[in-house]
Amino acid sequence: MSDVDSGWHAHPDAADDHADLRPVNPGRVVGLGAICDIRPERLDDPDAQSFSVTEFAALDDARHVILDNARGFTIGWTSGRTRDDAVPDHVARDSIVQATLNAVLPDDDETPEAHPWAELADLARARGLKVSAEDLRGLPYDVILTDDVLCWLAKP
Repeated sequence: MSDVDSGWHAHPDAADDHADLRPVNPGRVVGLGAICDIRPERLDDPDAQSFSVTEFAALDDARHVILDNARGFTIGWTSGRTRDDAVPDHVARDSIVQATLNAVLPDDDETPEAHPWAELADLARARGLKVSAEDLRGLPYDVILTDDVLCWLAKP
Protein backbone atom coordinates (compact mmCIF):
# COMPACT_ATOMS: atom_id res chain seq x y z
CA MET A 1 0.00 0.00 0.00
CA SER A 2 1.43 3.41 -0.88
CA ASP A 3 1.34 6.47 1.36
CA VAL A 4 -1.34 7.99 -0.83
CA ASP A 5 -3.53 4.90 -0.58
CA SER A 6 -3.24 4.75 3.21
CA GLY A 7 -4.62 8.25 3.73
CA TRP A 8 -1.56 10.04 5.06
CA HIS A 9 1.62 11.62 3.79
CA ALA A 10 5.02 11.79 5.45
CA HIS A 11 5.70 15.13 7.14
CA PRO A 12 8.42 17.02 5.25
CA ASP A 13 10.55 17.22 8.42
CA ALA A 14 9.99 13.61 9.46
CA ALA A 15 12.62 10.92 9.55
CA ASP A 16 13.15 8.65 6.56
CA ASP A 17 10.05 6.46 6.32
CA HIS A 18 10.80 2.98 7.71
CA ALA A 19 14.40 3.07 6.45
CA ASP A 20 15.89 1.41 9.54
CA LEU A 21 12.96 -0.66 10.80
CA ARG A 22 14.17 -4.26 10.80
CA PRO A 23 12.52 -7.27 12.42
CA VAL A 24 12.99 -7.57 16.18
CA ASN A 25 12.87 -10.46 18.63
CA PRO A 26 9.24 -11.37 19.23
CA GLY A 27 7.39 -10.17 22.28
CA ARG A 28 3.85 -9.61 23.51
CA VAL A 29 2.46 -6.15 22.65
CA VAL A 30 0.93 -4.57 25.76
CA GLY A 31 0.49 -0.98 24.60
CA LEU A 32 0.99 1.55 21.85
CA GLY A 33 2.19 5.09 21.84
CA ALA A 34 3.79 8.04 20.14
CA ILE A 35 6.94 9.93 21.04
CA CYS A 36 6.99 13.65 20.24
CA ASP A 37 10.41 15.27 19.84
CA ILE A 38 11.78 18.63 18.70
CA ARG A 39 12.99 18.78 15.10
CA PRO A 40 15.96 20.97 14.15
CA GLU A 41 15.33 24.62 13.39
CA ARG A 42 13.70 25.27 10.04
CA LEU A 43 15.80 27.88 8.31
CA ASP A 44 12.97 28.63 5.88
CA ASP A 45 10.62 29.65 8.74
CA PRO A 46 12.13 31.09 11.93
CA ASP A 47 8.61 31.72 13.29
CA ALA A 48 7.78 28.03 13.58
CA GLN A 49 8.80 24.95 15.52
CA SER A 50 8.63 21.49 14.00
CA PHE A 51 8.17 18.24 15.87
CA SER A 52 8.75 14.63 14.86
CA VAL A 53 6.33 11.90 15.90
CA THR A 54 7.46 8.29 16.23
CA GLU A 55 4.82 5.64 16.80
CA PHE A 56 5.76 2.52 18.79
CA ALA A 57 4.52 -0.74 20.26
CA ALA A 58 5.27 -1.32 23.94
CA LEU A 59 6.19 -4.91 24.74
CA ASP A 60 5.77 -6.87 27.97
CA ASP A 61 9.57 -6.93 28.44
CA ALA A 62 9.68 -3.07 28.51
CA ARG A 63 10.97 -2.69 24.95
CA HIS A 64 9.53 -0.02 22.68
CA VAL A 65 9.51 -1.18 19.06
CA ILE A 66 9.30 1.64 16.53
CA LEU A 67 6.46 1.13 14.05
CA ASP A 68 6.47 4.42 12.17
CA ASN A 69 8.90 7.33 12.23
CA ALA A 70 7.59 9.39 9.31
CA ARG A 71 5.12 11.65 11.07
CA GLY A 72 5.32 15.15 12.44
CA PHE A 73 3.76 18.57 12.71
CA THR A 74 4.74 22.22 12.85
CA ILE A 75 3.34 25.06 14.90
CA GLY A 76 3.97 28.69 14.17
CA TRP A 77 3.61 32.02 15.86
CA THR A 78 3.37 35.62 14.81
CA SER A 79 3.30 39.06 16.43
CA GLY A 80 7.04 39.58 16.16
CA ARG A 81 8.03 36.60 18.31
CA THR A 82 11.19 34.78 17.38
CA ARG A 83 12.59 31.37 18.18
CA ASP A 84 14.53 32.89 21.12
CA ASP A 85 11.40 34.41 22.67
CA ALA A 86 9.12 32.62 25.07
CA VAL A 87 6.94 29.81 23.76
CA PRO A 88 3.77 31.32 22.26
CA ASP A 89 1.04 31.80 24.87
CA HIS A 90 -1.37 29.48 23.05
CA VAL A 91 0.98 26.50 23.24
CA ALA A 92 0.50 24.24 26.23
CA ARG A 93 1.44 20.65 26.99
CA ASP A 94 -2.11 19.51 26.20
CA SER A 95 -2.02 21.13 22.77
CA ILE A 96 1.28 19.38 21.92
CA VAL A 97 -0.18 16.05 23.10
CA GLN A 98 -3.28 16.62 20.94
CA ALA A 99 -1.18 17.64 17.92
CA THR A 100 0.85 14.44 18.40
CA LEU A 101 -2.34 12.37 18.43
CA ASN A 102 -3.60 14.22 15.35
CA ALA A 103 -0.33 13.41 13.54
CA VAL A 104 -0.85 9.65 13.90
CA LEU A 105 -4.42 9.67 12.65
CA PRO A 106 -5.40 9.37 8.98
CA ASP A 107 -5.37 12.63 7.02
CA ASP A 108 -8.74 11.97 5.42
CA ASP A 109 -12.30 11.53 6.61
CA GLU A 110 -12.78 8.31 4.65
CA THR A 111 -11.25 6.11 7.36
CA PRO A 112 -14.09 5.05 9.68
CA GLU A 113 -11.87 4.02 12.60
CA ALA A 114 -10.58 6.45 15.22
CA HIS A 115 -7.09 5.02 14.74
CA PRO A 116 -5.54 3.02 11.86
CA TRP A 117 -5.41 -0.27 13.79
CA ALA A 118 -4.97 -2.44 10.69
CA GLU A 119 -2.06 -0.32 9.48
CA LEU A 120 -0.40 -0.47 12.90
CA ALA A 121 -0.86 -4.25 13.02
CA ASP A 122 0.73 -4.52 9.55
CA LEU A 123 3.68 -2.41 10.70
CA ALA A 124 4.06 -4.49 13.87
CA ARG A 125 3.98 -7.75 11.91
CA ALA A 126 6.64 -6.35 9.56
CA ARG A 127 8.83 -5.90 12.66
CA GLY A 128 8.25 -9.53 13.69
CA LEU A 129 5.49 -9.02 16.25
CA LYS A 130 2.46 -11.32 16.16
CA VAL A 131 -0.54 -9.03 16.63
CA SER A 132 -3.81 -8.22 14.90
CA ALA A 133 -5.78 -5.01 14.53
CA GLU A 134 -8.34 -6.40 16.97
CA ASP A 135 -5.56 -7.07 19.52
CA LEU A 136 -4.42 -3.44 19.30
CA ARG A 137 -7.86 -1.85 19.70
CA GLY A 138 -8.08 -2.53 23.42
CA LEU A 139 -4.54 -1.53 24.36
CA PRO A 140 -3.57 1.70 26.13
CA TYR A 141 -2.11 4.46 23.95
CA ASP A 142 0.47 6.79 25.55
CA VAL A 143 1.96 10.02 24.26
CA ILE A 144 5.51 10.67 25.43
CA LEU A 145 6.98 14.15 25.19
CA THR A 146 10.79 14.10 25.17
CA ASP A 147 12.84 16.17 27.59
CA ASP A 148 13.61 18.59 24.73
CA VAL A 149 9.89 19.19 24.15
CA LEU A 150 9.27 19.67 27.89
CA CYS A 151 12.16 22.15 28.10
CA TRP A 152 10.81 24.02 25.07
CA LEU A 153 7.38 24.21 26.70
CA ALA A 154 8.91 25.47 29.95
CA LYS A 155 10.57 28.50 28.35
CA PRO A 156 9.69 31.62 30.35
